[in-house]
Amino acid sequence: MATLIHTLADHSDDVNYCAFSSSCLATCSLDKTIRVYSLNNFTELPYSPLKGHTYAVHCCCFSPSGHVLASCSTDGTTVVWDTRNGRMLAVLEQPSGSPVRVCRFSPESTYLVSGAADGSVVLWNMQSLKLYRSGNVKDGSLVACAFSPNGNFFVTGSSCGDLTFWDDKMRCLYNEKAHDLGVTCCDISSQPISDGEHGCRYFQMASCGQDNQIKLWLILFADFLGVELKYKCTLNGHSAPVLACAFSYDGQMLVSGSVDKCVIIYETSTGNTLHTLSQHTRYVTTCAFAPYSPLLATGSMDKTVNIWQFDLKQPCAGKTVENESKVTVEDWSEDDVSAWLCAQDLADFVGLFKMNNIDGKELLNLTKESLTNELKIESLGLRSKVLQKIEELRMTTISVSVTIPDEFLCPITRELMKDPVIAADGYSYEKEAMENWISTRRRSSPMTNLPLPSLMLTPNRTLKMAISRWLETQQKYS
Repeated sequence: MATLIHTLADHSDDVNYCAFSSSCLATCSLDKTIRVYSLNNFTELPYSPLKGHTYAVHCCCFSPSGHVLASCSTDGTTVVWDTRNGRMLAVLEQPSGSPVRVCRFSPESTYLVSGAADGSVVLWNMQSLKLYRSGNVKDGSLVACAFSPNGNFFVTGSSCGDLTFWDDKMRCLYNEKAHDLGVTCCDISSQPISDGEHGCRYFQMASCGQDNQIKLWLILFADFLGVELKYKCTLNGHSAPVLACAFSYDGQMLVSGSVDKCVIIYETSTGNTLHTLSQHTRYVTTCAFAPYSPLLATGSMDKTVNIWQFDLKQPCAGKTVENESKVTVEDWSEDDVSAWLCAQDLADFVGLFKMNNIDGKELLNLTKESLTNELKIESLGLRSKVLQKIEELRMTTISVSVTIPDEFLCPITRELMKDPVIAADGYSYEKEAMENWISTRRRSSPMTNLPLPSLMLTPNRTLKMAISRWLETQQKYS
């Protein structure tokens, strides 16, 4: 069930794009502005609207941490903003001066891509805020872009109908004619799936176009082999060109918006239509799922942005598990646990969990010892995977019932920290996340993009104790 909970009507012209961070929604328009709203009550932040472009703003996107926002415009620039105070950090000029149609951050904020009407593609280094690499598509304007989850590859879509794959050195790896009348948008799911034949882990990509179609693809990203692309299926339902498409955070749903004024939400595993929303009075130009909450934003040429709330469903053999905010995990039945196992790609354990009468309460109490001694799961890798999924479920259970203080969240993962450390930039991070950041030869701060004077990480015991006390309080009153 999708319910319209709010309509934003602050723009004075067509809404071109909307994007979520974990705490904000950004929208941009032909009226040359970007507006930023809090997800708590959908009020504009004090510094909104952002004004800096001299012509229409076509696209906007948040960095993974949510602390930086990029916007691009007909004026030939991509502007980088600090979302904490609305300060303009940089104006990145497309070398050709051509109108910039799309911009995207890489998953770890190393790069920002900008694509323009003349087909030029620029990869910007986000530490130096300087041009790193540039290239051109063969034909047409560049109108769409999406990064692979590991950040090593990205795909661009053009008005001539091509999907082009690039590596992070701007080498063209693969080109596919996807939509005869032109690509309008594309997105790559961050969650892998199995192809069911060879056990390979593919990522789903969606593309849409002027041909009224949405196509689903399976992509295999391999560092040494490049990109393998497989056509999966075509989703029908729109009666006019499809202008936007986006995956939900878990990859189980895809939303699309069209010239037919409709928004359609599909189940990606089956291609079935879950919802058709028809509240907009003109073309639907953009749509986006929030990353960590059951919210959907749709924008239109009617100058409005609609905010929808819905119940997340996780399909499994005809069963569904409702979002934890609707049914608490402790109240799950054994069948609900079975459905959850299927959704987490742990279907092989359904019989074992049923035999041991594992319901929601038992699930949350499982430990490494009980998995080993009671359930007899011998494989260390499988035990670790099950424990990781249970821990994620525990954190989700807490997060849907109460707002976690922002200072307890790692700026990199936006998850509750378990082992916080202080880096040389003065900010606290989850230890593993920061070690991974540094191990990929990044010597810059995830928060400021400035060089780190030292790679030393100091345990933040005070913060760890504060988080522990907060967790105990939540468990006491839950």
